[in-house]
Amino acid sequence: MTGIEIGLASLAGILVLIWSGMHVAIALALVSFFGVWLLRDDPQIAARVLSLAAREGISSYLFGVVPLFVLMGLVVSRADIARDTFDVANRAFHRVLGGLGIATVGANAIFAAITGISIASAAVFAKVAVPEMVRAGHSARFATGVVAGSSVLGMLIPPSLLMILYGILSEQSVGLLFMAGIGPGLLLAFAFALGIYVMVRLFPGFTGRAAPQVTTPRSLGAAIGDTSSKLLPIVALILLVLGGIYGGVFTPTEAGAIGALGAIVIAFAKRRMNLRTLWGVTLEAGHITASICFLIIAASMYSRMLAMSGLPVFLTEWIIGLDLGIYGFLAVFVVVLIVLGTILDSSSIMLITLPLVLPIAQQLGVDLIWFGVITVLAVEIGLLTPPLGISVYVIKSALDDPNVSLGDVFIGAAPFALIMLFCLILVIAFPAIAIGIL
Repeated sequence: MTGIEIGLASLAGILVLIWSGMHVAIALALVSFFGVWLLRDDPQIAARVLSLAAREGISSYLFGVVPLFVLMGLVVSRADIARDTFDVANRAFHRVLGGLGIATVGANAIFAAITGISIASAAVFAKVAVPEMVRAGHSARFATGVVAGSSVLGMLIPPSLLMILYGILSEQSVGLLFMAGIGPGLLLAFAFALGIYVMVRLFPGFTGRAAPQVTTPRSLGAAIGDTSSKLLPIVALILLVLGGIYGGVFTPTEAGAIGALGAIVIAFAKRRMNLRTLWGVTLEAGHITASICFLIIAASMYSRMLAMSGLPVFLTEWIIGLDLGIYGFLAVFVVVLIVLGTILDSSSIMLITLPLVLPIAQQLGVDLIWFGVITVLAVEIGLLTPPLGISVYVIKSALDDPNVSLGDVFIGAAPFALIMLFCLILVIAFPAIAIGIL
């Protein structure tokens, strides 16, 4: 077999192993080992190459940002800050048609700025927002769809774990990626809010018609005090983390440490966490970090095997020879990501595709920061599409309501997947949305 044939066979092998139920990291590492063995005809060389990839894969100082942001996100989730955020957003939009749905989007956008984990947003708001929306008169399909759609903001609005993963794999600045995610994240949040308003007005059979809520606070001072007590800690944490990064005070890794400490202080100050809970959250962060660590090690192994096979160079020359241009290449790439999103999770898609497409993007002169935003947005559409829409499964599991089927959640999420696709097209057509502030 030639190197190109081995490289192509490795892609098929990885997909088959993942579909059969093998963990992504194990599938990548196993196929990479046998691939190098076939390429060099020596298992000892394969073992040395892969051990070197394992050591270098997580030795970077940048990798320290992963456990710190994971810890911050978990602390924020356990401290019930999502409910505070939803209460504040609901107070702001309670008189608007579809206000509860818009409040969910707004709360998710704020929550995303202090967690960076879509799955956490989906799980939390499934319990916080869905019951409120159903109680107010919205259909369960629509309520779960709003939560599923707005939860993806967690991977676009900084800080974002997928942005961090892309930065590590592509060797790009995580700080610049965070900045590039702000414009598309706000665009998507606005598009979701507008879509909710339009759906409630034009398709009440799908959404259910909830009358605008009217809340009567005890007094103006009481309302201001309650809102301030819930909102100020959230704003302070966002300014601490993102302000520190963009102001040049902290590196992303240092901001992760400061943010985690700030979240812990807020949680203890609100008396929503004790030492036992903190220990449990720390262990959970360790488990998640270990999983991400193995993924990055396996991706490094896979990248080295592909480089040895010559497949990336072959594909680069082939794509350039087709003369598709930048936008033709991006169109094909986005279609591939969306198709893969129906069968694989977000991190798996990025780990498999990026080692192949990054050389092509560089050869075509594509800005890799802009390319990262496009990649994350396209991959996130897969969180809402069957049969493996991870956010949909998380919401179904968190609700634990037999009256709401998995199909109901997928149907409710479908309009939001289309809105995401529309925003993705805008980001591709107008790169300044993402990189205009850099």
